[in-house]
Amino acid sequence: MNILIFGPNGSGKGTQGAIVQKKYGVPHIETGVIFRQNISKKTPLGEKAKSFIDRGELVPDDITIPMILNRLKEDDCKKGWLLDGFPRNLAQAEALWTALQKENIKLDFVIEIDLDRETAKKRIMGRRLCKMDNNHPNNIFIDAIKPHEHDGTNVCRVCGCDDLSARADDQDASAIDKRHGIYYDTKTGTLAGVNYFKERTKVIIVDGSTGVKEVSEELMKKLI
Repeated sequence: MNILIFGPNGSGKGTQGAIVQKKYGVPHIETGVIFRQNISKKTPLGEKAKSFIDRGELVPDDITIPMILNRLKEDDCKKGWLLDGFPRNLAQAEALWTALQKENIKLDFVIEIDLDRETAKKRIMGRRLCKMDNNHPNNIFIDAIKPHEHDGTNVCRVCGCDDLSARADDQDASAIDKRHGIYYDTKTGTLAGVNYFKERTKVIIVDGSTGVKEVSEELMKKLI
């Protein structure tokens, strides 16, 4: 089963991607990892990509897409794959679809985790890290994983640690708005790309405003 997954920052896309990966036993492919692997191995495409990255420029699609296609042809992708982080805009969606058609690689499903912009932003800014274990989920804006309160102080809901902190980039409202501006753009941005796929393959839309369990249950019911 070959799948693309979309969702704004704060939607739980990474969590749901991991659940899909485990359920179907397919590799979770992230474009950032593909770049790093090609650059570290000094592949011809990696060397070209590095030249753009070193100049602080975006890597052109005619380099990125061949990298992705090469990855999708590797042995561990024979039973399927879950591609995350690409495409990010309409032009990339069009180019990826054309490339997949040319290589006769079927795209079975597109997953869209639907979440309104304000809620997504709150979820990002509400993340709190536990000093004892960063994997302990705490978020002041999500009831299911809200930190506990003790003597007027927020403490980790898992271990009770009273040393919770927020990542600096999670509190950068302008940076969040910039990323979300690209994602929620229905003319040329990421959602424009999602809408492009809706005319060409099966797109599964799940409500990202509920809890992790509820989202995954809805997703698994539709992903058949």
